[in-house]
Amino acid sequence: MPFPEYPFTPQRFEVRPGIGMSYLDEGPRDGEVVVMLHGNPSWSYYWRHLVAALSDRYRCVVPDHVGMGLSDKPDDAPGASPRYDYTLQSRIDDLDALLKHLGITGPLTLAVHDWGGMIGFGWALRDPERVRRLVITNTAAFPLPGAKRFPLRLAMGRDSRFGGWLIRRFNLFARGAARLGTVRKLPKDVRAAYTGVYDGWANAISTLRFMQDIPLHEGDRAMALVQASARALPGYADRPAFIGWGLRDFVFDRHFLGGFRTALPHAEVHAYTDAGHYALEDKHEELVPLIRAFLDRNPL
Repeated sequence: MPFPEYPFTPQRFEVRPGIGMSYLDEGPRDGEVVVMLHGNPSWSYYWRHLVAALSDRYRCVVPDHVGMGLSDKPDDAPGASPRYDYTLQSRIDDLDALLKHLGITGPLTLAVHDWGGMIGFGWALRDPERVRRLVITNTAAFPLPGAKRFPLRLAMGRDSRFGGWLIRRFNLFARGAARLGTVRKLPKDVRAAYTGVYDGWANAISTLRFMQDIPLHEGDRAMALVQASARALPGYADRPAFIGWGLRDFVFDRHFLGGFRTALPHAEVHAYTDAGHYALEDKHEELVPLIRAFLDRNPL
């Protein structure tokens, strides 16, 4: 299936027995590594403009998390085979397995969006010194800020069985994000690239499981990792950081941006009042050259 503006050749490896992960590995093998991590309900497609702009010089590694994009979408029912546990810890372990599979053991740049922030910063807890630069777009590395109300549209999937059924039956989350996640109206074929990979009950499983894994309370299974990430985040303040932010994001809004500004006071920040959750869709013409210049100015 061709995807617009995605002229790449996805690769695959067995990240767990019987479960294939799709990923991009574009650019020179001896180039500085940039690991780009998407969230929910997107996939590596979100990063396509940045990959195209960097891969002449940088090695761009861009996984589709299990259940997302072109990766396998296993069930998590008790008797399923293969079975996958859709948790933040699983995502972190998968990223570690991919980097080991590719022989990437040295320093790298983390580029993160949405759940990619928690996956990336959660992975970095193992060896923070490997993360030499940060590129941050509409994401989190800490629990829901106290001044921020949990959005009803997420609560529908996280806490309602009927809402969860609707999301899987009608692919509501991916379809809604493709229409409401940007300020500019995405072309029909671009919206289809974001949504088509999740059509059908089985294919939409991860879009719901990600929502159900959002940690809000002590005891939620991802909370300990999120709290550890929050404690570690100020430790990156001595490293180059670039923040590109869409202020029209109903989830990752000014409260989340404020959390990153506080933890990373020296970061280069570009915040846009006319951009939404998919900041690299609304503002790729500006953000991609700025990110390229940032990386070129701050070699590893």
